[in-house]
Amino acid sequence: MPKEIPAPAYTNPRGIPQAPFLESVGDYASDEADATLLLRNLQERLQKYQFMELTTTSRIRGLLDKIPDMRKSLEMVKFLAERKDAFDTRYELNDTVYAEATVPPTDKVFLWLGANVMLEYNIPEAEELLKSKLDGAMSSVDQCKEDLEFLRENITTMEVNTARVINWQVEQRKLAAK
Repeated sequence: MPKEIPAPAYTNPRGIPQAPFLESVGDYASDEADATLLLRNLQERLQKYQFMELTTTSRIRGLLDKIPDMRKSLEMVKFLAERKDAFDTRYELNDTVYAEATVPPTDKVFLWLGANVMLEYNIPEAEELLKSKLDGAMSSVDQCKEDLEFLRENITTMEVNTARVINWQVEQRKLAAK
């Protein structure tokens, strides 16, 4: 029976465990069967890291898609806060359909919150909400990028561990053949 791979000594701030580095494969496997089990365990862990990498990359992409819309909304709220008189504008009804409107001075805006929910806000409240959402999204992107770097390092460690076990197996077969 192979010796268990040690529990992670470190996890990053979001709880992703650090991959262990196997100094000596012989410490964890004594024969071909142990090495095969160890290899299966390592490959399973590697797949988990790769899945986390995929989901983190997807999350970054989603956030980066939303940030320009958040900025645009914040700029519009600031624009409305500065306007003290009516103005004419064209706005998009659909992908290719635009309409014209005269916008009177206002101190209220409606914001889509998602899930078909729209709420009315005073302009200062809307600006504060949009700033906090934008700051949160930017912070999440930074955290995801840190996680992605951490995951890539751990994927490399797990790939090296896997290669070391395979090389150990080849070496053991050569010794057995002599």
